Order: sequence, then C-alpha cells, then structure tokens
Amino acid sequence: MSDMKSHDKTATRPQTPTLITQSRSPHRQTDAWTRSRGRSTINVALWIVQGLLAALFLLAGGAKLVLPLDQLTGPVALPGWFLRFIGAAEVLGALGLVLPGLLRIRPGLTPLAAAGLVIIMIGATVVMWVGGVVPVALMNVVVALLAAFVAYGRWRLAP
Repeated sequence: MSDMKSHDKTATRPQTPTLITQSRSPHRQTDAWTRSRGRSTINVALWIVQGLLAALFLLAGGAKLVLPLDQLTGPVALPGWFLRFIGAAEVLGALGLVLPGLLRIRPGLTPLAAAGLVIIMIGATVVMWVGGVVPVALMNVVVALLAAFVAYGRWRLAP
C-alpha cells in the first residue's frame, strides 16, 4: 500500500514554482508567463510603430534628398541646405529606428533616434502651423507622439 502512495506522487505532474504578484483585483493573480506575455505585446506594438515610422521617414527624407530644390517649396520658405539637412536627419533617424534592433548592435540608439525624430516633428509642426496648414500640423503632432511612444517604450518599457 505504501508503494501505491509513492507511485501516485510520481504519476502526478511536477509542480513548477510560479511567481505570484499583487494585482488590483484580489481574485486575479499574475504569474511570470502572463507578465512576459504583456511585455511581448508591447514589444510587438513597438516594432509595428517603428516599422511604420521608418517607412514614413525614409520616404519623406529620401524625397528631400533626391528632389530638386525648386520642387521642395512649402508654406514657409526654407533654405535648400536646411531641407537637405532635415532630409538626411530623417533618413538616418529612420535607419536608427530599425537597424539597432534588427542587428542587435547598440539597441540603445533606437530611443535616441526616436527622440531626434520627435524634435524634427516639433519643428515641422511649428512650420506648418505658421504657414496656416493646420491639418498637416495636426498630422505632424500624431507622428511626433508615435515617435515619443517608441522613444519611451525602447528606453523604459521594452529595451
């Protein structure tokens, strides 16, 4: 009979220790797998936003670098050298959003690239607002907020 009891103990699945943390609801407990799943979700969201922003800035910055200066007129006249500089900064920022994470080389550069793109978008918002193109200025605010999300997310949430 004692052999039967020892057999029953080995037949059951071994229990793995789970880390239980406090949650807002007393009936809901969070284990390590659930927390890592939430972290994975934020990582996927960050990668999606990074990819979209990289495509946007590659196109916008590439156009500023390739198009003739007479075609780069906007609501406010800006010097040609400044437009080329902004184009180069946008292309480098786009590459900085994705390459460090893909190559796993200096991933700390991604939040810096995103922060630099936030600064560029603040300037773009001001230029469009002063030029009277309010819908484009509001779109620039949205892009700046997305870049700020990436900067904060890669700095604090999912580095």
